[in-house]
Amino acid sequence: MKDPSFVRVNEIPPSPPPIGQSGFIKWLRENLFSNWFNTFLTIISLYLIGYVLAHIIPWAAGGNWGASSLRECRDQSGSAACFSVLTVRWKQIIFGFYPSEEYWRPVLAFLLMIVALLPILFQKLFKFVWISIVYPGVAIWLLWGGSLWPVFNFYLGIILGAYFLYFLQSKTRLSVLISFLGGLGAFLVVINVVSEPLVNILDSLVNTDLVVVESAQFGGFLLSVMLGVASISTCFPLGVLLALGRQSKLPLVTMICVGFIEFIRGVPLITLLFVASVLLNYFLPPGTSFDLILRVFIMLTLFSAAYQAEVIRGGIAALPVGQYEAANSMGLTYWQSQRLIIMPQALKISIPGTTNNFIAIFKDTTLVSIIGLLDPVGMASAIRADQTWNGIYWELFVAIGSLYFIFCFSMSRYSLYLERQLQTDVN
Repeated sequence: MKDPSFVRVNEIPPSPPPIGQSGFIKWLRENLFSNWFNTFLTIISLYLIGYVLAHIIPWAAGGNWGASSLRECRDQSGSAACFSVLTVRWKQIIFGFYPSEEYWRPVLAFLLMIVALLPILFQKLFKFVWISIVYPGVAIWLLWGGSLWPVFNFYLGIILGAYFLYFLQSKTRLSVLISFLGGLGAFLVVINVVSEPLVNILDSLVNTDLVVVESAQFGGFLLSVMLGVASISTCFPLGVLLALGRQSKLPLVTMICVGFIEFIRGVPLITLLFVASVLLNYFLPPGTSFDLILRVFIMLTLFSAAYQAEVIRGGIAALPVGQYEAANSMGLTYWQSQRLIIMPQALKISIPGTTNNFIAIFKDTTLVSIIGLLDPVGMASAIRADQTWNGIYWELFVAIGSLYFIFCFSMSRYSLYLERQLQTDVN
């Protein structure tokens, strides 16, 4: 006999939620149409976006890529975009006036830069950090040319100076200042005494000479990327030292760091660039040649380091006093506590501000056009000054802005990735 009770043996599978309570429809209701005001703003925004796209899409889609001048472009495509200027002058936008037969050198330097950044950006590859250390010298040799052996000699001086510093500090137990001066002396001896005969011997054995390229031939994105990467990589350690110096218990060190930071932050960058390009020569000995790109690089680095120091100081100030007490209780020295406990946490807190500063540095490289260096913006002005392309605006600046956006957006996304990797909070 069957069981007459109305009891279901098998559980009924759950029904899917209503369409309005899940998926894309739910997201629209919660974010765009949650109330009458958000609905109004959504409709107005969609109208404005549609209005802009209705003009931009036909302008870009009907663009001309094959004309040889602006007049020819207008005759063929009317008021549509004239992207032909990008196909005709893209080499100048990217490389400036760098010799065309030597384009392989900046291309190779850029590819090696990506390889050199990988050990710094990703912890798993940190064992290859020696590539990052060697890269700056190789890049200088590739970009400016000449012999590779002076670069080799420079690194040799650094190695011997560091070894001498380590020997004096660990074996003889001299003070840090005396050990540093000893290491610096060893470096200067190698550079000034040993350099010339050693370079001559190495040149006679292996010829590494490349065609010399003058700094005046640099331009376009080659110049911006070079200045941006060099300034970013240099201002960060200098900013750390300035932040530590500002919190030092030595009055003289504190005054120097505070004075430097406040002076740099109180003076516009363009003023410092004018000082680097014009006034600095008046303070140098007669006949002294100081490369303009090097002067601009120094000013960009000093300017950025002052702001970076304040970002890092904010990260240090955010740490609870218990971290310092814990370091002291473990018997760590000042530099040990900074290296092992304080700075790792402070730098983690400072990631958003540091990324903001790095992006600002890269964008500030466009200011060098005011002092005669042709970055992409300056190169665009030079292209527009040509009678062939006189009167073109949007196409050049849209392309240049897009390239800057790619670089800056990449830095922003990496900072978010780094924050996720260093997340230690327990939810």
